[in-house]
Order: sequence, then C-alpha cells, then structure tokens
Amino acid sequence: MRLDSYLNEKYPNISRSRWQKVIAQGKVLVNGRSSTSKDKKLDISSDYCIEIPDVNTLTEIGDTVPLPSEMDLDIIYEDDSLIVLNKPRGIVVHPGAGTCEPTLVSGLLHHCGDNLSKVGGEDRPGIVHRIDKDTSGLLMVAKTDEVHNELKKQLEKHSVTRVYLAIVLGNFKEDEGIVDYPIGRYSKNRIKKAAVVSEAESNETCISGTIRPAYTGYKVIKNFRGYSLIECKLRTGRTHQIRVHMSSIGHPIVGDPLYGPKKSPWKINGQMLHAKTIGFIHPIRREFLQFSLTPPDDFKRIIRILELKS
Repeated sequence: MRLDSYLNEKYPNISRSRWQKVIAQGKVLVNGRSSTSKDKKLDISSDYCIEIPDVNTLTEIGDTVPLPSEMDLDIIYEDDSLIVLNKPRGIVVHPGAGTCEPTLVSGLLHHCGDNLSKVGGEDRPGIVHRIDKDTSGLLMVAKTDEVHNELKKQLEKHSVTRVYLAIVLGNFKEDEGIVDYPIGRYSKNRIKKAAVVSEAESNETCISGTIRPAYTGYKVIKNFRGYSLIECKLRTGRTHQIRVHMSSIGHPIVGDPLYGPKKSPWKINGQMLHAKTIGFIHPIRREFLQFSLTPPDDFKRIIRILELKS
C-alpha cells in the first residue's frame, strides 16, 4: 500500500491529497528519516517505522474528507444509478476553501454510504455539477463512475437541459436574447468572476487566468415596476455564469451579494436564482428524463410583493 493511502486509511478525516503534501514537505519520518514526495509511492509493510506530526495540526479547512451527516434531503428522483434532488438555498454542495459547515455531500454520504461515484475526488463524491450556496434548485448526483462520466459527457456536449428562474433589476428592451460574453477571474477578489464585454477589457488588470466562453439565453416571463422575472437557459456552465452575465448587461439578480447592489429593498438571504428544470438522457436506461420545480417560498414572496407594487 502506498504511504499516502496508508496514512489516509489510518486517519480518514485527513484527505490523501493532504497527506501527499505533508509527505512532500518532509513532515513524515520513514525509518527515522524525513520523507520526500517520492516516498508517497513506497509499498508500506510492517518493516517500516512511520512517525507523523500531531494530526490536529494537519487538518485544514476545505482539505478534509467529508464525513456522513444526517440531513433532510429533498430527493425528487432516485434509482440505482443516480439521484436528482432539490438543493435548498444556504447549503454548500461540497467542501472547499473556507467551508467548515456540513455540506450537501455529507448528507449524501449518510444517505448513500459508499454508493457514490469517485470521479470527482474524495471531497465531492457523486457530484457531477454544482450550484452556488445561495442558489436553490435541481442537482444531478451519480452513484457510479460509469454514470458520472456519461453525465459529464452530456454536460460537455451541452445536451443537458438546464433552465433557471431569476428576479433581476430593471426591464429589458427585448423580451429575449443571448449573452455570450466570455468569463474570467476578477483578480482583486478570488471568489468573484468577470465578464469580458470587450476585447480591450481582457487586457485590463481586473481579468486574470483562463478566460472561457460562456452562453446564457434569457427570456422575460413577467415585467414589474423596475424588476423582471426571467428564465435563463444555460449552454455552458461556468462558475457564477448567470449572475455574472445578468450583471454585465445591467440586470443583476435581486439579492446577489457579489454582483448586485449592496442594498436590497427586502430582507433576502441570497440571490433570487432557482434551478427550475433539468433534463438529460439516463446513462443506463437511455431514455430522456426531465424534472421541473417551482421556486422556494421566499422567491414566491418577492414575486407577490412585486405584483402588488406594479
């Protein structure tokens, strides 16, 4: 057994990738000498004497293996291959930097045990795609690697139907359209993304890293006084894509703390964005499945308020 695998098995709350870093840093002693990155490939046997630092000093936020945690999952569909569930607003999908609370993954581990795909890594078992913490709605989860890889291919080919509802600021001149601005990272804030509206903008310091193409189709469902209820259809699925695109054309999503106005006329916990519809070909049964959900109560409450004021 490899050294990193051995340590991960002995201390499962510390990820194998974390152990690899600790080994490379020489913090693990093998037969009395500091280990190196090459030592992670050692075939561990009873002949080895292994000394490690205090495990309490090794645990880092976002770098531990998620543990099962009982959670009230809103499962819309489940079979031996996959799950489609409704993620509530306020729940993080999987562990990451700065995340210390139980995530949706912990609930899935409690529900499924080991019956989740491993393709995404040990920190995100079963997770084929994600939606933001403060976005609600439908999410696909794979139980096997085969199903995970097939669903991933469908996402890459843009054949998965993904439709969102959003309440945005302002009214549109056109009832429907497409936003096709590429998206890159905003260099002054590692969490924030930015749309490249013009070629010149890509050379500015606010855009860094890889700039990826992104396409969001939108259609106005209803106009209110100063606000609009819209439907957004994704072709690509970049991080924060709908939020960034709507903000880039002057219609930020209501309640968006990152891309919208700093103040909201209503008390809202997160952006008014809901993953309403998801459709895909079942990887095993080879039939098209589609699921749709109405938005949560707080989303409906804002619509009622807007209707009364319009």
